[in-house]
Amino acid sequence: MTLQQVFSVLTLDSQRGHLFGWVPVFLAIGIGSYFMLPEEPDQQALNWGGFTLFCLALCIWRLPAAYRPLLVAVALVAAGVLLAAFRANVVAAPTLDWRYYGAVEGRVVGIDRSQSDKPRITLDQVVLDRIPRAKTPKHVRLSLHMPEEIQYLKPGMTVMTTGHLSPPPAPAEPGGFDFQRHAWFLQLGAVGYTRVPVVKLHDEAQSAWSIAVFRLRMTLSEAIQTKVSGVNGAVAAALITGDRSGIPQDVLRDLRASNLAHLLAISGLHMGLLAGFVFSSLRYILALAPGFAMRHPIRKYAAVGALIAASIYLILSGGTVATQRAYIMVAVMLMAILMGRRALTLRSVALAAILVLVLRPEALMGPGFQMSFAATTALVVVFSALRGNTFGLPRWTQGALGVLISSAVAGFATAPIAAAHFNQIPHYGLLANLTTVPLMGAVIMPAAVIAALLWPLGLAGVALWIMAKGIGWVVYVADKIAGFETALSHVVSPHAIVLPMMALGAVFFVLWRGPRKWLGVAGVAVALLIWPTTQRPHVLISESGGLIGVMGPDGRVLNKPRGDGFAASNWLENDGDGGITQAQTVERQGLLRRKTLSTVSAGDWQVLHVTGKAGKLPQDLCAGADWVITNQVQETPTPAPCLILDPKKLSKTGALAIYTTNSGPKVVSVRQASGQRLWNTGSDRKKEPAPEGTLTLPYPDRGPQLARNQTQ
Repeated sequence: MTLQQVFSVLTLDSQRGHLFGWVPVFLAIGIGSYFMLPEEPDQQALNWGGFTLFCLALCIWRLPAAYRPLLVAVALVAAGVLLAAFRANVVAAPTLDWRYYGAVEGRVVGIDRSQSDKPRITLDQVVLDRIPRAKTPKHVRLSLHMPEEIQYLKPGMTVMTTGHLSPPPAPAEPGGFDFQRHAWFLQLGAVGYTRVPVVKLHDEAQSAWSIAVFRLRMTLSEAIQTKVSGVNGAVAAALITGDRSGIPQDVLRDLRASNLAHLLAISGLHMGLLAGFVFSSLRYILALAPGFAMRHPIRKYAAVGALIAASIYLILSGGTVATQRAYIMVAVMLMAILMGRRALTLRSVALAAILVLVLRPEALMGPGFQMSFAATTALVVVFSALRGNTFGLPRWTQGALGVLISSAVAGFATAPIAAAHFNQIPHYGLLANLTTVPLMGAVIMPAAVIAALLWPLGLAGVALWIMAKGIGWVVYVADKIAGFETALSHVVSPHAIVLPMMALGAVFFVLWRGPRKWLGVAGVAVALLIWPTTQRPHVLISESGGLIGVMGPDGRVLNKPRGDGFAASNWLENDGDGGITQAQTVERQGLLRRKTLSTVSAGDWQVLHVTGKAGKLPQDLCAGADWVITNQVQETPTPAPCLILDPKKLSKTGALAIYTTNSGPKVVSVRQASGQRLWNTGSDRKKEPAPEGTLTLPYPDRGPQLARNQTQ
């Protein structure tokens, strides 16, 4: 490559006019960089970052135009870091620091179901016994062990109960799903359960706007389920109001296994179908008056009507993050129509992504944002390339061909992301979507719109009946496909670099102009090659000290058939072993169990796991072991020739992972992997030095075998 060619590449001469699509990419790189930081940046660092960004903005207009894109890219990355840091500090709210048992009072602002199919409520205006207001969480979430209570709990109702609360749990393993971070941005400061009745104190006399909308949603959901009973009514309520509390867990599992779970989430598909139906209907109705249609821009009128309908749907459905994202995308498309531009372009997708990232930068880390924009971008690229190409097929077949292509393209674009987040690949997802998505667009969503229009007149019954019949088919297809023995395959969680590399490669291929775009395909290919080589820990130890998992010849074997279920299910899913239960793993080989004792080898180390009453260790229990893990707190620790880890010590490090390497065992803690961030230290707590992620034996210089000899 000559010097002139290098200069041309650096100044992006060949990309002029196509650079806007890169704006959300570099903004996302900055946001992602913030979330990957090992330590929360302090105020001084953020101030310097803001000053640097200001200087970059000034320099951009003073540099030659050829160099501006590179400086803009740097500025966008810096802006992404500052934007994410600002958002994380704005949503800061107290988080419970300890396990709490006692009176819990609050106002009901959320009703749903947990993964264990128990009804669950979210409370604000929380009052906890003997805890000052300044340290009381803004929101708490309680699982109810009396399912019938959900029937009389209403939005805005102030209730009281006696509950067990604890801080949002840390990841079940180093690098695992960070619920603490997820809860931080929801301002959810404690989670727990209650086994006693929930007592109503009083109703909200003058409800806030959000409570009034929530109450309207739940009232509408209850009315829908009254008119349409059973699973179909629960799904209809979920599609219209976003309330999923009536859907059984087995139906949700079938929908996930058949790759139809996206039909429940009020996201781009639903918002697009609703807006498209309203837009087409209004345009057709206005076109019935030729004189009016000739004198007025009926296309723009229809776009205004569709935007109003989408706004009402946003409010009525609860305005979740996924719905807000879908609304922004649809609003951008409709605004493009109002301004006389093409609705579906990469520029419109980029603008929608920018708005979402500015409003909710944390959305970048979730599967919803990633899958939504991956599918939308892929569809825009493919259908732009196929514009005008009918493949020689009759006109009446083009609708079916469009559904086939869109389902295949969206499924192909989102499959790696879904597999990375959920550790499973539905094999018949294309078949399931081909047999249900057309019905969703042609019957279910139009019937929902008609039902909403006829509801004030009391004539919604027929439309709901039609909607229920369509939903019944979707549920039937999900049940049949999920019942296939080969419906699912499970995959190991990828290395942290895989998804970013894959995303950047795909984006480069889509946005770059010229033959070098194929370098993006090479990046995706390298990421896919790295994925299967991801090393899983040889030994996993839960934060409670009660669960240990060892990678045996047949997969991970756990020390007990029940208990610590959240950690157990996460470990198995991340291993790509999600098709097996915790109880089934106990039958595998690889862990030597003797009542309350379990022994495992990790390279040259011997790890002894002790549970139950035997957890109060005598001095001689270290004999033959380098590590002892126990679920009992050691009240009077004494010097021992082995490393003893009890719940008190594990609470400081989090769950542990032991990897076997050529240089010996390597131990990584959750705290080391997660770093010292707002969501695991709190904004109002004094920062402590980050704990060591790698733990060593009492005799690091003499090796584990000599350490064992010292005990004999």
